[in-house]
Amino acid sequence: MELADLAAIAEKERAARPPVEVRCCTAAGCASAQADKVLDGLKKAAADAGLDGKVRAVSVGCLRLCSRGPLVQVDPDGTLYANVTPEAAPSVIAGLAGGPVAAERLDPAGPFFAGQASVVLENSGRVEPERVESYIAADGYKALYKAVREMTPAEVVEAVTRSGLRGRGGAGYPTGVKWATVAKNPGDRKYVVCNADEGDPGAFMNRSVLESDPHKVLEGMAIAGYAVGANQGYVYVRGEYPLAIDRLTTAIKQAGKLGLLGTHVFGTPFDFRVDIRIGAGAFVCGEETALMASIMGGRGTPTPRPPYPAEKGLWGMPTLLNNVETFANVPRIIRDGPEWFAGIGTEKSKGTKVFCLTGKVANTGLVEVPLGTPLRTIVEGIGGGAQGGAIKAVQTGGPSGGCIPAELLDTPVDYESLGKIGSIMGSGGMIVMDGASDMVDVARYFMEFCMDESCGKCVPCRAGTVQLHRLLTRIVDGAAGPDDMARLESLCHMVKDTSLCGLGQTAPNPTLSTLRYFRKEYEAKLRTDRRVHLPVYTPTVNGTPARRTP
Repeated sequence: MELADLAAIAEKERAARPPVEVRCCTAAGCASAQADKVLDGLKKAAADAGLDGKVRAVSVGCLRLCSRGPLVQVDPDGTLYANVTPEAAPSVIAGLAGGPVAAERLDPAGPFFAGQASVVLENSGRVEPERVESYIAADGYKALYKAVREMTPAEVVEAVTRSGLRGRGGAGYPTGVKWATVAKNPGDRKYVVCNADEGDPGAFMNRSVLESDPHKVLEGMAIAGYAVGANQGYVYVRGEYPLAIDRLTTAIKQAGKLGLLGTHVFGTPFDFRVDIRIGAGAFVCGEETALMASIMGGRGTPTPRPPYPAEKGLWGMPTLLNNVETFANVPRIIRDGPEWFAGIGTEKSKGTKVFCLTGKVANTGLVEVPLGTPLRTIVEGIGGGAQGGAIKAVQTGGPSGGCIPAELLDTPVDYESLGKIGSIMGSGGMIVMDGASDMVDVARYFMEFCMDESCGKCVPCRAGTVQLHRLLTRIVDGAAGPDDMARLESLCHMVKDTSLCGLGQTAPNPTLSTLRYFRKEYEAKLRTDRRVHLPVYTPTVNGTPARRTP
């Protein structure tokens, strides 16, 4: 495979396109609303109208405005239809000749779309995710060619470092530094791992990217493998994402068939193979050491660090772990240059970020904006504000994040600014709450999630989340006194400071942030007529209280 071969595939693909292309979103959100039948209806209507060769209906990935799906977009004019039913599908084809369309028409230049930027999602809803030729026609695999044929591994690492890309999985660690660490550590074998074990409530960014543009993630992983000296990659994806798994499997086969993955990539000595490992839905396996244990066939429980995976990861070898969105940024960085990417965002937070905007907001769906964009712009401008009322709070970062009050909506969305107000970027979940939301109950919900998902390996997380959930339940039920508030805060800090991994260390964040900004809601639920004490938690063994060591 040479660059000329890529160009020939791209040219053939573009030449085969008819004058009108009707793109139907078949990602999981729209698929749940019978998008497959909508697509069938579009194809049949085009055939019945004798439009073969003039109109083609195709399956694409996420068109972003998930709350209004199934979505159908008509090119080249960009006309967008929402809430398209199987019954209304033929009218979309009839509308090409000026007939009435029995579906809601949206403005593709409206606030929801105009307020976004596209780097990670540049191909989402445009390429056909199950056809590698469609991705190649969108400049796919050019960056991989450039990396392996025109750059040294060190130059690739340097380009990623200069771009300022930070890990999009939550911690925001500089990607170039991580790559450089893996590259310099010696090892007979090295590995590249893509973390697609997306488990935050209300988050579906990684799923959407894999369903919409799987080749982009594979290309980013291959570039990373070349840069750090790895020949084997793994995508660890949760089993609850069957469509993402199917499309990723297809993409791996197609790329291998063309020689874009496998042996002698682009005629070079570089080999890179990618395999899929399917998780069983344990939230803790999003933590890197637990994820690696699961890949190796063990129980998904965290282990202390150091050593870090970059030094001693899969099977004791140097291992690079990044999440889906991080890898999806890499091809564009190599193709357009690190300076281009560094020109987006803020001084310390470069590039764009994909968020799942959900909750009590008018427009829910997939949103990509430059880092540093004010939270208000996202939830009120792009999201259209709260449904039927005012925004009370926005929760970012999932169970590991915090609840941000309405008075702080002008906060820029970047790693540093969110950290200062008690929240985190996380992987990209963003849940909007209105005045009807009980913030103490919100804190209890996230604590219950962390309690259920704790692996149980360390006592602070295993027992502490249970105690915190009990305290929050007593407060919600109006059975707690002022002393329980003090106990709640103290226990939050203990769990945060002493837990083994990120799950326990961040589990108290929703509680601490709601205590910080919505303390009056807690106080209003307290009973002041008597002091209420929570029974001391006593561990048991087979129903018998465990003996305490003197």
